[in-house]
Amino acid sequence: MMIGRPKPPPLNAAAKLNEHARTRPSVNLAPAEVPAIGIAEPGGKLVPLVIHRREPGPRDVVIEVEYCGLCHSDVHAGRGEWGAKRLPLVLGHEMVGIVSHTGAEVTDMPIGSRVGVGCLVDSCRDCEACTAGEEQFCTASVATYGARDPRTGEYTQGGYATRIVVDAGYVLRIPDALDPAAAAPLLCAGITAYSPLRHHQVGPGTRVGVLGLGGLGHMAVKLAAAMGAEVSVLTRGSAKRESALHLGASSVIDTLDAEQLHKAADSLDLLIDTVSAPHDIGLYLKTLRRDGALVQLSLPEGPMPAFDTRALVFKRLSYTGSLIGSIAETQQMLDFCAENQVKCDIELVGAEGLNEAWDRMVAADVKCRFVLDAATVGRNETQQQSEGA
Repeated sequence: MMIGRPKPPPLNAAAKLNEHARTRPSVNLAPAEVPAIGIAEPGGKLVPLVIHRREPGPRDVVIEVEYCGLCHSDVHAGRGEWGAKRLPLVLGHEMVGIVSHTGAEVTDMPIGSRVGVGCLVDSCRDCEACTAGEEQFCTASVATYGARDPRTGEYTQGGYATRIVVDAGYVLRIPDALDPAAAAPLLCAGITAYSPLRHHQVGPGTRVGVLGLGGLGHMAVKLAAAMGAEVSVLTRGSAKRESALHLGASSVIDTLDAEQLHKAADSLDLLIDTVSAPHDIGLYLKTLRRDGALVQLSLPEGPMPAFDTRALVFKRLSYTGSLIGSIAETQQMLDFCAENQVKCDIELVGAEGLNEAWDRMVAADVKCRFVLDAATVGRNETQQQSEGA
């Protein structure tokens, strides 16, 4: 399902860049001041901003942003729920765009190619995690927004903007088979769901449960089903039953119905927990078979309730967590989605609708993932300047 403007016809590399330039405010090549949308004051709404993007170095890629997914973590960070951030702050770590310039040492990302940027834009490159190819666990990794980059000295700003400059080692290739707007959330929601499924070797014969059917949960259902697993969705009430079955689930368990939960006991090998509010996992550990695992993907803003640890001991269960994935694993996920026709269901929004989209995310009033059409960023300001001239 895609709500918003229809998918454009395929474009060749040169036409992609020309079309992209035609539909957005023109800016000079980096270093540049570029239009963005972000938080300017504590507790404030998202407002138009102008931010600085650095001059590209020899290993940098300049990307003209086409689309940026809206992640619930953007809301937490922007509203100070995970601690204060330096302002102004531009959110967004699910970017898809077109390469407009590369440094002299970048040879594998032609001008006009479509690429993506996820949650990281750098890491130390020397620690145990980095040398193992799992830079997402590097304690010195540099987040796409709200972080200080020790190599460049800049304070990182995210993808609610028209342009970004990123080291080529942290840029992903977007396969042609993926719709660019629907590909954006794969760079966070997609890899966050994919990584634990791969880590726990999900495949044919595996019984996977997905707790919660929001933007993250619906990707977990699609990916697990594409891997050949039998998928059950655990959700409050019956409102999302048809959606769950349409996404690939074979059964739906109403977590408000004690009888349904009782019947689901000892039925799952793996339970992916995507619920963003504090909740009692003790109820759901009962659904796991011996040696099963519950993987926590969400980061609730409040503490999780305590549970009886005997639930783990008596069936040798694991209660674990998972972050995103490495750059290599993220590329693997994108290629998997392209090969298996897995895409994120999205609702496209313009810059003027971002605040409403954030409010709807908090209210759980969304069945899929919001994606910002970056061509709308700065458009009103540019039009006003043109009319004034």
